[in-house]
Amino acid sequence: MDIKKLQSLVIDALEDVKAQDIRLFDTVHLTSLFDRIVIASGTSNRQTKALAASVRDKVKAEGGHILSIEGETTGEWVLVDLGDMIVHIMQPAIRAYYRLEEIWGEKEIKLGAAKRKPSTDTKITSHILGSTPTKSTASKKTSASTSPARKTTTKTASKTTSKTATKSAGKTATRSPAVKKTAAKKVVAKKTVSKTAVKKTSATKSSSPTRSAAKKSK
Repeated sequence: MDIKKLQSLVIDALEDVKAQDIRLFDTVHLTSLFDRIVIASGTSNRQTKALAASVRDKVKAEGGHILSIEGETTGEWVLVDLGDMIVHIMQPAIRAYYRLEEIWGEKEIKLGAAKRKPSTDTKITSHILGSTPTKSTASKKTSASTSPARKTTTKTASKTTSKTATKSAGKTATRSPAVKKTAAKKVVAKKTVSKTAVKKTSATKSSSPTRSAAKKSK
């Protein structure tokens, strides 16, 4: 079992039976036999035995192992050996006499930090509870704020396109009569040219018999 989970289970078990003055110490730098020591006080033999039984039952329920329990006959000092952790449950007079805090208490762990859940659990719960609504509300706000701007841009774009279309249509409409006029002028000019050509050809034809008559008189 993970040492952090084990220490949180032990502290919860001691608090369930109203243990007094619970203290937790990190002993990794002092010995290789165990990693944590817990020291707690019980006001009577009955309470110290109940505290040891609570630790034993809660650790076993979570799949942990109990190596040994010592001192249950008298109840003045009950020791629960969990392998990586040693739990000392003592009556106040015995605790004041042996002063285990002075031997193992160089690096104390606060109970709030010992009972704190892993960071992954807090991240998952914060993600489920807090992050998704803020994202949805933010997206709604942004969409609501951008929608009027989009409407105004579409309106202005439609107005400008309609204006340009009407202007271009008016220009083409004004240009078309002028084109028609120039085309009519060209047709009239062609007709006049053809008339003058006919006149010239007729004049040449009329002059040719006179030339032939003059040749005959000679």
